[in-house]
Amino acid sequence: RQRAPGRLGQRLSHSMPAAAAEEVALVALVAFHGFSVTDEVARLIRQPQVAGVTLFRGLNIESAAQTRRLTDELQRAGGGRLLIAIDQEGGQLLGAGAETTAFAGNLALGAVGDADLTRRVGNAIGLELRALGINLNYAPVADVASRPYNPSLGIRSFGEEPGEVARMTAAMVSGLQQAGVAATLKHFPGKGEATVDPHYELPVLDLDLERLERVEFAPFRAGIEAGARLVMVGHYGLPAVTGDRALPASASPGVLQGLIRGSLGFGGVIVTDALDMGAFGGLAPETPLRAGADLLLLGPAQAGASVTGMADQSGRVDDLLKWLDQFPQPKLTVVGCSAHRLLADELAARSITHVRDLNGLLPLDSGGRVLVVMPRPIDLTPADSSSYVEPGLAAAIRDQHPAVTEIVVAAHPTPGEIESVVEQADRHDVLIFGTIDANREQADLMQSCLVTGKPTVGLALRTPYDLALFPELPTYVCTYGIHPPSLQAVAAALFGKATFPGHLPVSIPGLYPVGHSGLAG
Repeated sequence: RQRAPGRLGQRLSHSMPAAAAEEVALVALVAFHGFSVTDEVARLIRQPQVAGVTLFRGLNIESAAQTRRLTDELQRAGGGRLLIAIDQEGGQLLGAGAETTAFAGNLALGAVGDADLTRRVGNAIGLELRALGINLNYAPVADVASRPYNPSLGIRSFGEEPGEVARMTAAMVSGLQQAGVAATLKHFPGKGEATVDPHYELPVLDLDLERLERVEFAPFRAGIEAGARLVMVGHYGLPAVTGDRALPASASPGVLQGLIRGSLGFGGVIVTDALDMGAFGGLAPETPLRAGADLLLLGPAQAGASVTGMADQSGRVDDLLKWLDQFPQPKLTVVGCSAHRLLADELAARSITHVRDLNGLLPLDSGGRVLVVMPRPIDLTPADSSSYVEPGLAAAIRDQHPAVTEIVVAAHPTPGEIESVVEQADRHDVLIFGTIDANREQADLMQSCLVTGKPTVGLALRTPYDLALFPELPTYVCTYGIHPPSLQAVAAALFGKATFPGHLPVSIPGLYPVGHSGLAG
């Protein structure tokens, strides 16, 4: 595992002769399917151009103890200087497994607006990752939520106001890196205005430089000033810079060298988003290296890809590895520890947002029968781990009220499910209806229940925008999360055992502005 200095040719291939090792820079973050290091995996990571690995929950994570064993095995096989990366954003993307603390996502942090809380959450996430043997986090998301129905952003953003997103981004960077985990600002140049999901096709951002500087770049500048070690460049068309609507930013010298290195003055490691995403298209994998990237994020099927481009890393990857070497590894007992669970509870309790209660329904009383409806969580995009979460809204409500009936419907409720819920609504006194990125079918279910005239509380369990689909709903609360801490916090608030301290970190189109709280008048 040696890297010669300067501009050197690369070739990423299982068949690379060992003699070529001195002519190869560290350019690849590879992935594999497995829960331990087999001989095949060991051969993969010993290739001289491999800088590290990316772990994925579905491919590599079974438990905390297994993950620690896996990362120990990887480091032994890789000579002890391996980048081991994961997506542990909080909220809808918890790649490191079920035993890690289920912190609500960035949008919940934006709803609180406390940079110190964000730093503390980042530090807890970092300590847990470091204990698992993971030293690089693909976080924080520095994208501004400027387009309400962005198909791949959701609660991953801190909010809609660039200044607030910048403040929270810097705090998260600080927290993660205090724990010895390298933070990655993503997804440059900012995906807030994307209208399609880059996992499948190339979003084109028709934004001029003035707008980019004012909105999209602000959080990246703040994160760089806070010392972020990496910037991830995404696959987005940026014609104002490249002059080419079909060229991904990840393959553009104007973006990587002109903007990231030049305008933003970033001297750390530039990593691409995954090259197996549809938005990258059929470009050769070395194209980002020629444009100025340091590391290529390769998917599991790309481990034997051929890379023949050039990389001028100027020692940046080596510097990152040296920086990581100075931090100790915490004990595994820090993962999911009581202090971190209390911190997750604090975040959840402080983020719950009272949007409206036009009929004075809240707080709910302790009598009567309550029907609780929740869609079964699914992964709405590949950047999602929601499908691992069991529906828990009814269980949280039962902690506050004894007479609860639970109905779990599909993410896209069928006509039969809608009919069944309406029948049950007639037998209950109050309906509590959770939505998750509400679609037309969830809206039909909500509207069908409202027709019954039963008092109904709508809970946005993910993004707040759902209310725009059923604006006649009089009582609406946002939780920004489907994990137990958020559900328990909202249940306590609904029954008057807690307050609603949060405020909207995004606007609800045509209804409420950023910063709104129904309790503030």
